[in-house]
Amino acid sequence: MKKPDIGKLKEQAKQLRRDILTMLSEAGSGHTGSSLSCVELIFSLYSYKLRYNAKDPYWEERDRFILSKGHGCPTLYAVLAHFGFFLKDKLKTLRQIGTLLQGHPQLGLPGIEASTGSLGQGLSVANGMALSARLDKKDTRVYCLLGDGEINEGQVWEAAMTAAHYSLDNLCAIIDYNKLQIDGFLCDVKDMFELTKKWEAFGWNVIEIDGHDFTQIMDSLDRAEKVKDKPTIIIAHTIKGKGVSFIENKAEWHGIAPKPDELKCALRELD
Repeated sequence: MKKPDIGKLKEQAKQLRRDILTMLSEAGSGHTGSSLSCVELIFSLYSYKLRYNAKDPYWEERDRFILSKGHGCPTLYAVLAHFGFFLKDKLKTLRQIGTLLQGHPQLGLPGIEASTGSLGQGLSVANGMALSARLDKKDTRVYCLLGDGEINEGQVWEAAMTAAHYSLDNLCAIIDYNKLQIDGFLCDVKDMFELTKKWEAFGWNVIEIDGHDFTQIMDSLDRAEKVKDKPTIIIAHTIKGKGVSFIENKAEWHGIAPKPDELKCALRELD
């Protein structure tokens, strides 16, 4: 696909951040910092790389995206609404009783491929989809976004070994590497040390990028698609709470939503 205009992507990313902050504030709960850090990553996938049909969300030839860090779902919801999977007005129903826009992704909402949020499981789900596509002789690609705190989970590394063992070159994982989790900085809670060397040792092709740079993100997705006989992981350096100065790099914003006055301040920064 032709790469989209970077200037337009940046403006649209600002609007996505406004939508995310507004829906979280109206809900009164949710994961602000974790949602804001992955905007460019998810938006790039849907703007450039993923093959999908918003009018036919279960089209058999579609690519798959698994949001393993399910608490970041406000970003996915905002992106899905942007591309017409459902009406944007539904964003106002985030976390309300009876809504399909729950606090973690759930099957039933158009565009959601798996119910996620129990951390550590998404890469295993993605493995299964990638293996299934191979057995069905389809050229489907599978993408999985992991949180960096999430990779403290042992199941992630079991799944990493499995993907390499089966040479799943139709699988691309992405780490939202914002260096923070709910209890603080990764290096203080449980240091993951040399991530690039670790994933290489587990048999993966590794690409390291700035996770807020659209050009780097799209180029890395192109590179991943060309790799044969091994899965690819993109280690995307990001900023938790990206775009709002008083939220950036603050662990306490992992699981809270902006109050009305905080929302006003945040939206002013994004004008």
